[in-house]
Amino acid sequence: MARAPLLQLSDISLTFGGDPVFNDLSLVVQQGDRVALVGRNGSGKSTLMKVMAGLVEADSGDCVVPPGTSVGYMEQEPDMTGFATLGDFAASRLDPSEAYRVEMVAEGLKFDPTRSPEVASGGERRRAALAKLMAEAPELMLLDEPTNHLDIEAIAWLEEELKQTRAAFILISHDRAFLRALTRATLWVDRGQVRRQEQGFEGFEAWRDKVWEDEDMARHKLDRKIKAEARWAVEGISARRKRNQGRVRALQGLREERAGQIRRQGAAAMALDSGPKSGKRVVEAEGISKSFGDKVILSDFSIKVMRGDRVAFVGPNGVGKTTLLKMLMGEVAPDSGTVTMGTNLLPAIFDQSRAALDPDMTLWDSLTGDPDMRVSGQADQVMVRGTPKHVVGYLKEFLFDEAQARAPVRSLSGGEKARLLLAKLMARESNLLVLDEPTNDLDIETLDLLQELLDDYDGTVLLVSHDRDFIDRVAATTIAMEGDGAATVYAGGWSDYRAQRAEGRKDTPKVEKAAPKAAPKAVSGAEAKPAAPAPKAKLSFTEKHRLEELPEVMERLGSEIGKLEQLLATPDLFTKEPVKFKKATEMLAERQQSLADAEEEWLELAEKAEG
Repeated sequence: MARAPLLQLSDISLTFGGDPVFNDLSLVVQQGDRVALVGRNGSGKSTLMKVMAGLVEADSGDCVVPPGTSVGYMEQEPDMTGFATLGDFAASRLDPSEAYRVEMVAEGLKFDPTRSPEVASGGERRRAALAKLMAEAPELMLLDEPTNHLDIEAIAWLEEELKQTRAAFILISHDRAFLRALTRATLWVDRGQVRRQEQGFEGFEAWRDKVWEDEDMARHKLDRKIKAEARWAVEGISARRKRNQGRVRALQGLREERAGQIRRQGAAAMALDSGPKSGKRVVEAEGISKSFGDKVILSDFSIKVMRGDRVAFVGPNGVGKTTLLKMLMGEVAPDSGTVTMGTNLLPAIFDQSRAALDPDMTLWDSLTGDPDMRVSGQADQVMVRGTPKHVVGYLKEFLFDEAQARAPVRSLSGGEKARLLLAKLMARESNLLVLDEPTNDLDIETLDLLQELLDDYDGTVLLVSHDRDFIDRVAATTIAMEGDGAATVYAGGWSDYRAQRAEGRKDTPKVEKAAPKAAPKAVSGAEAKPAAPAPKAKLSFTEKHRLEELPEVMERLGSEIGKLEQLLATPDLFTKEPVKFKKATEMLAERQQSLADAEEEWLELAEKAEG
């Protein structure tokens, strides 16, 4: 018997003034669905999720949840009035005997359930809302930006939990790696229309680009037809003295169709000007250390950042990434060691706390009131990289409309606040960009543009981010901070760091200790080789021979991989011997692939022998 859907939307229409948010929207969410909900900032993703959760009522249409089906929604700004602690809020709908679930989730998400909501940060409150949803374990989870304010470790924990859950979920996120790992279908919200593809986020961008390409082609054909018909309407009259009224009406219909099309939102017109070059050495730290009371932030750390470097700082929340960044910028003094700044530096800083934005100021005043952007005697002008521009015109370049210019900053969404901060940062010349969590709340298209700008930027970039994909795209060097004052410099981005990091081998059982239950893992020369299954008649002579020799092949490959990983774990290998590092990295990737192929081949032959 077919199972009833968990949720069904039928002919949903909703308008908040202007163009409709949705029009005649219908969709079904089935058991086991793992759906990415994507779209530009302001396209209506969160609104659609609130319609699904029953928090927003549509103008028309039906939202049906079968009786007995539980739907949970992660609130962005949860109301914790009346709750003494974050844990009390998270456990509010649980039986007392199930309260332990909150403690388990709190450990994974890394927040203190005994903390009072009155002193908790916005990030802690959001983590409590996520813990509440995870602990309640509804049949359908609606997750709106769950990775915001989570560090990479907590994101990895949440990713693993969602991989293992039996619940269906719909997920809004701008974290590509998170979406790729979890989703099997995609809902795309675009100009009031919701399209669905039965493929995870991995295939979204190719699908989106194909839809837009087809749309542009259809619009081009329509424009050509209108132009041809308009020429007939003008030139044909003199030849025939009489109009074909039906054809004239058809031309009017084509023009109305063209006028009724909703144009795609363009990309923000962001630009970076690296200004005059800095000195070759941007900043050099020698033996710096920092502690706050008994907590050691950094111990005996040295680094030299050169002009044009792209350096990412990674590690858990609270480990001291921002503190290290501020020490390198001269804002915080180290307890010991020295920091030497380079010459001719023009820094521009993107602050994760958005401290440069006053929530009570309007967008207009936020720009014109900035001393770096003020144009003397011109109240409606701002200075943008040495050129005066009208405030509204500049705001439009960052996708704000004229009506928002006089709105308070507090009325903006997280993504809009990030764009406003980028507008302030990009108005000035710089040759050193300090970006502390710039990716939070930005949509995928804006992230793509920001990455392209950083690729073309002639200056130096210091980046703190928990977006693994963005780090991979931008960083050429990664500084990993893992607590207890340890900070290690690795070449490359996030994936390169994980490949080199010695602790990465601890996450997976070491090959020499693996028990030969399924495919035998590589073992050390001192240990016995796993016995190959006795071949049966179904194997050819060549296959029997191959099955017998594969354990030795895997042993050799495993030994070589171990040696290469040990070599690449050397912190200064990249800086001292870049050619050797490059060759070792290529050899490691080649041998890892060979080992995976050999294990897969062994499994196939073993199954055939037993079959």
